[in-house]
Amino acid sequence: MSKADSPTSSIDDADVARFSAIAEAWWDPGGEFAPLHRLNPIRLAFIRERALAKFAKNPLARAPFAGLRLLDIGCGGGLLCEPMARLGFAVTGVDASEQNIAVAAAHADDMGLSIGYRATTAEDLLAAGEPAFDVILNMEVIEHVTDPGAFLRDCARLLRPGGLMIVATLNRTFASLALAKFGAEYLLRWLPVGTHDWRKFLTPEEVRGFLAGEAFEIEGPFGVSFDVANGRWSLSSDARVNFMMTVATPNSKLAAKPRHRSPRGDGDRTSPARPSRVATNKRPATSAPQPAPLSPPRRRR
Repeated sequence: MSKADSPTSSIDDADVARFSAIAEAWWDPGGEFAPLHRLNPIRLAFIRERALAKFAKNPLARAPFAGLRLLDIGCGGGLLCEPMARLGFAVTGVDASEQNIAVAAAHADDMGLSIGYRATTAEDLLAAGEPAFDVILNMEVIEHVTDPGAFLRDCARLLRPGGLMIVATLNRTFASLALAKFGAEYLLRWLPVGTHDWRKFLTPEEVRGFLAGEAFEIEGPFGVSFDVANGRWSLSSDARVNFMMTVATPNSKLAAKPRHRSPRGDGDRTSPARPSRVATNKRPATSAPQPAPLSPPRRRR
């Protein structure tokens, strides 16, 4: 039975098959996943910075996150799992593709890294009573599932009190249609044609809305843009194409009342948010520029 046959699964079997077919290319920096290799430095910097702040860890420590559990949902070939393991996290990587998991496990073994890889889904982990995680990476995955709202809520339920989830995806705007779909797949050939379905891209407001009424503190969107001049991705205030958001659980789920800021515009550009009543949503300060990220989504990731 396929993962999508599970009554609670939001897995898209067609997407799983598409990524499984090119699984051997995960660690080829010049292959089908080259965009993720180029995007990785900015993603890693963002994850590290946010986790250091969240857990008050020493940035000079060799393995600052020792003792913390991290889950990479849709881990693909392990491009994020391996550097996270080197930072001290006890890493679990899950992916609906058995081929992806096989490639990830073999590469980690070659690198001498201990990473718990499993061919499963977030929904199945939740149903099996998996112990909660300190950090969850949900990177370029949510735009590939059939029920993004249920998927995101299930992932959030795997977070421990005081935990942190980072979500990265693509905004549903005309800019993303032109750049991330037609530009990346048909013109630049950065991605195989058919990698993305623009209709499944999500606005920051939709991501926030999936968790409305829950006791989470949501920050973002943090835009990720490509600088044609230097060929690098970087964090920016422009979230029209790629963006990241953070979802944090309070230290005590009984202590925090849900708060949030109401949706902003159409998601084409960030604009001032107004206080409302549901979970706290903070947007990035436009005065503090950051590194360089973005790249096409992966199936993981």
